[in-house]
Amino acid sequence: MMNMVNQRNRHARRSIVLSLVLVVGLLAACGTDTGNVQSAKQEAAVPSNSTEVVKNATEKVNIYPLTIKDELGHELKIPSKPTKIFAPIMEDSLVTLGIKPTMQWSNGVNPQVYLQDQLGSVPQISFAGGLPSFEAVLDSQPELIILHNSYASESGAYEKYAKIAPTYVFKNATTDLNSSLRALGKLLDESDKAEQAIKSYADKAANARTKLEGKIKGKKAAIIRFNAKGMFFMNSNYFSGYVLKHDLGFEQSDLVKDGALEVSLEILPELDADYIFLINDGNQGDRYFNELRESEVWKNVPAVKNGHVFETSNDYWLSGGFIANGKVIDDVARFLQP
Repeated sequence: MMNMVNQRNRHARRSIVLSLVLVVGLLAACGTDTGNVQSAKQEAAVPSNSTEVVKNATEKVNIYPLTIKDELGHELKIPSKPTKIFAPIMEDSLVTLGIKPTMQWSNGVNPQVYLQDQLGSVPQISFAGGLPSFEAVLDSQPELIILHNSYASESGAYEKYAKIAPTYVFKNATTDLNSSLRALGKLLDESDKAEQAIKSYADKAANARTKLEGKIKGKKAAIIRFNAKGMFFMNSNYFSGYVLKHDLGFEQSDLVKDGALEVSLEILPELDADYIFLINDGNQGDRYFNELRESEVWKNVPAVKNGHVFETSNDYWLSGGFIANGKVIDDVARFLQP
């Protein structure tokens, strides 16, 4: 009898153990399945190359050392991103890219006044006697020199400046600001800012053309500049002349279009402009400015009779860059829609 009881007890214990093993196995299986599902969800949510994607999105490719040719064919190598830049007459474009030069251009009396809210602390270097000397440029220890036109190469200054630092020369940076700003953006690794500035200015010019269409369409404009040497027409190839013709859509006076440069009282009756803009360059042309305004010939010019003569700033109207050009557009809008 006792043996039969013991045998039944052993069978019962064996059944309990087997049941427990089965339950544990099922639980383990469920846990494994849940883990696999969760893992699958995570793998679906995060791509296998996520680390690489984040890295590519946050890291900017280093373009230096940069070897490049300027517009005159000179090859230069820029070892690293320059922080000390000498680019006389191109300060407007540098500021547009968020960069301060190591020195700023001056006519010997004033720098570009309209930029002084940004460049007031930057030392001035005079161009009153022509291009500054080798020693004057060397003193600022630039890491990159940028020259806005080919005169520096033609005068022999390029060869001297290139001994100081890598030197890039434009043929004429003011005739195509989009192109020259893109070139600067590439040199200084600020191409994104350059493209943003180009678009912003294009939008501003387009809006102005739309608002002023009734005042501008089919109308001719002329700019007369006064300095210590006399009175001169400004054509549409540069500075504010470019803005009026190419950005706002004014036609150019036939007198200017045909190649007239110097203004004399004798040719004023031929001036067929609907609007005339006067620029007294640093008040150096006061004598000629006053002579013109007091002339009876001048008073009989149609634009004068119609009250379509405007005296402008001698600063940004004679400067090249999107900041200056934007201010010219603002002035024209104010003159024509007071």
